[in-house]
Amino acid sequence: MNFQPRAHLPATQRRLPFDCIALLLQGGGALGAYQAGVYEALAEAGIHPDWVAGISIGAINAAIIAGNPPESRVDRLRDFWTQVTSTAPWDWSGNPLLDRRNDNARNVLNQMSAGLAAACGANGFFSARPLMPWLHSGGTTEATSFYDTSALKSTLERLVDFDRLNAGTTRFSAGAVNVRTGNFVYFDNSTHTILPEHIMASGALPPGFPAVEIEGEHYWDGGLVSNTPLQWVIDWGAPQDMLAFQVDLWNAKGQLPGNLPEVVTRQKEIQYSSRTRASTDQFKRVQRLRRALTALLGRLPEDLQEHDDVKLLSTAVSHNVYNIVHLIYRARTHEGHSKDYEFSRLSMQDHWRAGYHDALRTLRHPEVLTRPASADGVFTFDLENDGRE
Repeated sequence: MNFQPRAHLPATQRRLPFDCIALLLQGGGALGAYQAGVYEALAEAGIHPDWVAGISIGAINAAIIAGNPPESRVDRLRDFWTQVTSTAPWDWSGNPLLDRRNDNARNVLNQMSAGLAAACGANGFFSARPLMPWLHSGGTTEATSFYDTSALKSTLERLVDFDRLNAGTTRFSAGAVNVRTGNFVYFDNSTHTILPEHIMASGALPPGFPAVEIEGEHYWDGGLVSNTPLQWVIDWGAPQDMLAFQVDLWNAKGQLPGNLPEVVTRQKEIQYSSRTRASTDQFKRVQRLRRALTALLGRLPEDLQEHDDVKLLSTAVSHNVYNIVHLIYRARTHEGHSKDYEFSRLSMQDHWRAGYHDALRTLRHPEVLTRPASADGVFTFDLENDGRE
């Protein structure tokens, strides 16, 4: 695949047998290009989400999607990912001497690129402060973070139409955590007027990035509490039949590490994966109970229908169906512990390409877009387990 504008992407919504199509985007820094590739494949198939929810880098991708018309979204995503990977003094993506299959060479280049990002930042995203935090007065923004993220605000203002975002044509949610209370919060365009600061707050991962102040409160990256917006969308949406594409950047499954760098990598994978598969299994169990309760209450005699206990139980009934489709990035062996802050152009293209092709492979399975017929009304699909060709 290439990174040229593609004018053939359909803007019309594909008709599917669900009330809501949700796109759920996990946090993961530089790995977020995988989500952009997934969206490109969905857009090519005429699948445009009604609701986009994200955390950290997922919130940035979500804002670009919800804040642009369907025919422009892929180009705006490409603009963002091209910009933030443009600071390296070298570009290995077109170097014929680099064999993509050589893991040792790629690992060296990746570590060099990650070191550059750690020392300097990423263009239009974040930049290193000239002085270390401990050289600043306590209580200042500079004393509590290593990087300045003010450039991200300008980038968001350039790439996101906030009038469109707040019009609510596409529902948008971004997760963050209140620094003072420790409470998780979602900034949602159904309840908030979304500004660049709300998106920046969702990605303000300490101690690298500073907390973002909104209406007198300060917020950090929502991934500190939960890195996956699946539960929010299921619990806080209106009762409706839903097709949800859950795009994760961290795989909960992995190998036993054999050295300290592998320990750091595995720690991040476990910490930030939010155990999406386990959460989905739990939701299926709960949904099975809710559907059984629905059937049971329907068989109660009329004289019991007005009982207070029955009225309370009735609030938990559900007739809705859910397809939850997992797309989980599978890291390559050369990437290592710095993969979430390795902003090379070559890795970005690899991540984008992986998301694009994983989504294409997923959409080849017709059951993904078909209403579930199971007793619990929930169908889950995981390309890694159920359908990789």
